[in-house]
Amino acid sequence: MNARNPLPIPRLSLWLTRAGMLAEQVLRAFWPLISILMAVLAALMLGLHDLAGVELVWAVGALAAMASLVALAMGARRFHWPTHDDALERLDRTLPGRPIRALLDEQAIGAQDAASAEVWRQHQARMAQRAAQAAPVKPDLRLSERDPFALRYSALLALVVALLFGSVWRVSSVSDMAPGGAIAAQGPTWEGWIEPPRYTGKPTLYLADLSDASVQIPEGSDVTLRFYGEIGRLSLSETTSAEGTQAETAPEQSFTATRSGEMRIDGPGGRSWTFEVLPDNPPAIDIAGAAEAQAGGQMTLPFTASDDYGVISGEALIQLDLAKVDRRHGLAAEPDSRDGITVELPMPIAGDRSEFTETLIEDFSQHPWAHLPVTILLSVQDAREQISISAPVSTSLPARRFFDPLAAAVIEQRRDLLWALANAPRVAQLLRAVSHRPEDVFRSETAYLRLRVILRRLETYTEFGLKPEQQAEIAQALWDLAILLEEGTLSDALERLRRAQERLTEAMKNGASDQEIAELMQELREATDDYLRQLQRQAQQDGAEGQDGQQAQNGETMQMTQDDLQRMMDRIQELMEQGRMAEAQQALQEFQQMMENMRVTQGQGQGSQSEGRRAMEDLAETLRDQQGLSDQAFRDLQEQFNPGAQSGDRQGNEGRSGGQGRGQSHDGQGQGSDQAGNGEEGQQGSLADRQQALREELRRQEQGLPGAGTPEGDAARDALDRAGRAMEGAEEALRSDDLAEAIDQQSEAMEAMREGMRALGEALAQEQSQPGQGAQDGDMQARNLDPLGRNQGAVGSISTDEGLLQGEDVYRRARELLDEIRRRTGETDRPKIELDYLKRLLERF
Repeated sequence: MNARNPLPIPRLSLWLTRAGMLAEQVLRAFWPLISILMAVLAALMLGLHDLAGVELVWAVGALAAMASLVALAMGARRFHWPTHDDALERLDRTLPGRPIRALLDEQAIGAQDAASAEVWRQHQARMAQRAAQAAPVKPDLRLSERDPFALRYSALLALVVALLFGSVWRVSSVSDMAPGGAIAAQGPTWEGWIEPPRYTGKPTLYLADLSDASVQIPEGSDVTLRFYGEIGRLSLSETTSAEGTQAETAPEQSFTATRSGEMRIDGPGGRSWTFEVLPDNPPAIDIAGAAEAQAGGQMTLPFTASDDYGVISGEALIQLDLAKVDRRHGLAAEPDSRDGITVELPMPIAGDRSEFTETLIEDFSQHPWAHLPVTILLSVQDAREQISISAPVSTSLPARRFFDPLAAAVIEQRRDLLWALANAPRVAQLLRAVSHRPEDVFRSETAYLRLRVILRRLETYTEFGLKPEQQAEIAQALWDLAILLEEGTLSDALERLRRAQERLTEAMKNGASDQEIAELMQELREATDDYLRQLQRQAQQDGAEGQDGQQAQNGETMQMTQDDLQRMMDRIQELMEQGRMAEAQQALQEFQQMMENMRVTQGQGQGSQSEGRRAMEDLAETLRDQQGLSDQAFRDLQEQFNPGAQSGDRQGNEGRSGGQGRGQSHDGQGQGSDQAGNGEEGQQGSLADRQQALREELRRQEQGLPGAGTPEGDAARDALDRAGRAMEGAEEALRSDDLAEAIDQQSEAMEAMREGMRALGEALAQEQSQPGQGAQDGDMQARNLDPLGRNQGAVGSISTDEGLLQGEDVYRRARELLDEIRRRTGETDRPKIELDYLKRLLERF
């Protein structure tokens, strides 16, 4: 090219292109030399030469120097300095039509022809416009073909690691390995670190960066020092370790700071510090309240714990206080040797453990020491393995109380049997005396037969010498029998209601605690709701004619509202809390008589109505089962993050067997008021199978769903179809042990089922509101009353034949009703089914 003619090319573009070409030449020619230099520098900054011998360091250094010279020579041969014409050539190759070459050319022929010369000038003008738009050309810095093993990246990685974890000051220490290097050096140097114990969470301190003469460090911190240069020029003296150090000149030194003191480096560039060692105090634990028993038998014991850097673990030790035991009857015998009870204390799963309050919840109802005097000691341990023990607390070991006299007698004999093997003949004799006249004491033939079997086995074992494993077997059988006697079979709603009333009566007579009374009142409320539902279901099955005949025999039907029942039970609980037990027992007797005299009046109803009610009841039952299964999955997920809960129950945690606070190892063997007979169903291994059964049941209900062909019926089917798919996803997640995903899918299934039930209710209401309903239907609906005296309407909705408020009272009464619904919704102690109903009312109105 000819550079005599000026070119309209941007200077910046030309300069950047030439600089990029220079970078290409440097990298392509000298990348081996650059890689060698980075590797050597990384090794020096990491101090690898301090770990090797002088001979090895010199050998590696000579090899690196020779490799550097060879790489430099080869790079110099390959290097080509990019010229101005080279830059123009690269720019020209990136432009269409090669405009720069055209601008440098001259017209060879036709220069004398004016027309030809004009064409040439126009052509060069267009090329000048293109050249003026030239952009810098990116350099090609790829070296993969020249470095197929990526050695340059390995050297670069080593240098980055050295910059992060090494020190530039270490490079100068290599000069000490040269002959006469120590003499030629400017002087010795040092460096040091203070590393606090890991559990403190404190950062490492670099001594050279500490400007303050006084430094606070945790007890147990490790101090490390390194001296470089001529040995003996620098020395260490300190008084913070257990032994202390005076004028130590070793190149590398370390000690542990255990007390406050001074550290001094003597010699060129030496410094001194005053260390204030912060002691690691032992943890502290205190019992924050009295040990109490809930109605289910769980013991609750609140405690507070604290530590400088956090508590690691804790445990409770319970020992029998034999001196305070009333040694009468079965306790008069010398007790068998038994170890104390040791349980782990609950720790916060997340957050700060330096100071916290927790509650120990365990169930000792089946332990031989239940209700006997014991001494409770709590202990905690920190990361330094320092242990602190709380002050001992003397109390009776809280456990489940049995209010049924026969169940209490069985539990007493069980305690005596576990107290000493020598009590076996006495226990057998007393059990035989109890079962002498079963018709007077047993309400259930099953319970009597079970007692006779236990008695025969106990007598057989005693005859041949009772062994400890046989003792445990008989004790477990007696416990199951006592649970059966206390709670009954619960197969009949009325029997359950009566049992709840009897247990509440016995609790009032025996002076139960407020906590036990509150839980027994809640049990009575739930039993009452079950009894009302059973009465309504029975009325639907019997029909109107049979009920009319029964009405004629019993006189007036007793009718009341749900609010009346609620107020009566609230009044009973209020009287008990005030200590007016006589009035409370009288009110409870009136309530019991009222519930037993209650009858249901029910209209004949249409076939489609009964079908719709059955469908709604089946879906509600499936929804409750799905909710219970989701709760079980959530408890198992909690246990994965709190393995210590497997040794017993924790607050808010339930075992795999279902129910809170069984006191066993969450393996389905625990007993409780809500678990009798359901041990197998509560196993973790059956969660996926139970989910599959629920999904199949939902599919069956969906096939027979009424309201086909209507928009509401189709919406109900679509919602239930979504619920089925969500159940299928939950089943797959359970089989793969992904509990978090299973809970999400179960929540989606429950929400879809609720939508389906709302749509089904609207579909049934639409069917009932169709024209053609005669006066006979209206008369039958007028007699369609529920146990509370309310008109159920066509499909279970509540209606009335009474005249409604008129005029301005309509708005006043509506406002009062809405305020009352909101007030009841805020009372969280109400039954869950009632709260759900109130929330639906608020959403609708």
